[in-house]
Amino acid sequence: MPREDRATWKSNYFLKIMQLLDDYPKCFTVGIDNVSSKQMQQIRMSLCGKAVVLMGKNTMTCKVTHGHLENNPALEKLLPHIRGNVGFVFTKEDLMEIRDMLLANKVPAAARAGAITPCDVTGPAQNTGLRPEKTSSFQALGDFAPSVLRWCLKCC
Repeated sequence: MPREDRATWKSNYFLKIMQLLDDYPKCFTVGIDNVSSKQMQQIRMSLCGKAVVLMGKNTMTCKVTHGHLENNPALEKLLPHIRGNVGFVFTKEDLMEIRDMLLANKVPAAARAGAITPCDVTGPAQNTGLRPEKTSSFQALGDFAPSVLRWCLKCC
């Protein structure tokens, strides 16, 4: 099956978002940083019949939401949360039930280089075991040293 051109894809996506905004009175925004495609598939399967998960471009979502504000002014509260890698979960069910289902699919992930830890990690001050001429690399890092320490502690 050939892929549709960009203009057709965008118009279909706009129609889909507008339909979801009209049909579902409740919506979650969820951060999807460091979420694998297999985990997303499991989330979609667990929410089947109770909620609809929508992923897409933030710019297009904001554009549709701005256009839909005259129909539903409460959507203005949603706009500040459309930053970074986010997805939307539309539902008619109880929000706590859907939230619990989403949290049930949450799995711990190993630390990766460049990733930001969800909580602060501090290590006790102690001897590094390095000779004085070797510690210049830590001094050069300056403000970045705590994040390097966090990454090192998560990896070990």
